[in-house]
Amino acid sequence: MSLHLDYIGIDIAKAHLDVFDPQAGHLRLANTAAAIAGWTATLAGRSVFVVLEATGHYDSALRQGLHAADLAHARINPMQARRFAEATGRLAKTDRIDAAMLAELGRCLTPAARPVRSQARDTLAGLHKRRDQLVQQRAAETVRLGETAGLPDAVRANLIAHLDWLKAAIKALQDEIDAFIQSETELAGQARLMTSAPGIGPVTATTLLALMPELGQRSSGSIAALAGLAPFNCDSGHFKGVRRIRGGRPRVRRALYMAALAAARANTRYRAVFNRLVEAGKPKKLALIAVARKLLVTLNAMLRDQKPYAP
Repeated sequence: MSLHLDYIGIDIAKAHLDVFDPQAGHLRLANTAAAIAGWTATLAGRSVFVVLEATGHYDSALRQGLHAADLAHARINPMQARRFAEATGRLAKTDRIDAAMLAELGRCLTPAARPVRSQARDTLAGLHKRRDQLVQQRAAETVRLGETAGLPDAVRANLIAHLDWLKAAIKALQDEIDAFIQSETELAGQARLMTSAPGIGPVTATTLLALMPELGQRSSGSIAALAGLAPFNCDSGHFKGVRRIRGGRPRVRRALYMAALAAARANTRYRAVFNRLVEAGKPKKLALIAVARKLLVTLNAMLRDQKPYAP
């Protein structure tokens, strides 16, 4: 006898959550830990599966509340949710409609439950995001400083002072990230394994630890698709299209691309892969993407087997 699941859809906004429960109907909750804990308590004894749309940090309180209540849930890509809505004839879009649509998506597609994400990885992701923001500001200020024509001395001095502050802030934040990783046994062990591979430095390792918690737990094809490094076919009838990568996590892909560039320059194994593809007529960027995918698959196997890189 199979267990019947009630699929609950939740649309997330900054201040509130719109919930569609097939038994209780629509309700609106404040997007706070207390309100979420009160609502999850009413689900005791029921078999439910919660479907929510990925909304950045606005869904963090909900995810933590669902984990605390031990409620299975899936976090859906917004593009997938929108396309499902259009495929089922939902052209209108409101918070209530989206909540009901997410419940139906769960019932029709039965997505896999999201694994429990540790608080340590959430903290690391927040620190990593802030570092990225500061690095972007530094790049922008550097460009402004390079625009020398007609730049007043006072503006130049201000830019230089701000750049000095940004450099110090980035270093301080990186030191804090490194200390935090070393304070967490699991994160420290995974960081040591990853940095044993060519091209993987502390920043790339931090990016993967923060944004790719599935590393070591998925198949090689699945992990490549999560990073947006898996090529997809585009064939129809006699037409054979060009296979292209698509989707995935852009920040992870950028980090692995830079790691692939370093690995292709320094390591015999990855340099051989790069050279073979270029000699076969492939564009250099495509060859680097292939190296990045091979490097990611290697890292996935290293964390799965808990073994450092073996040349």
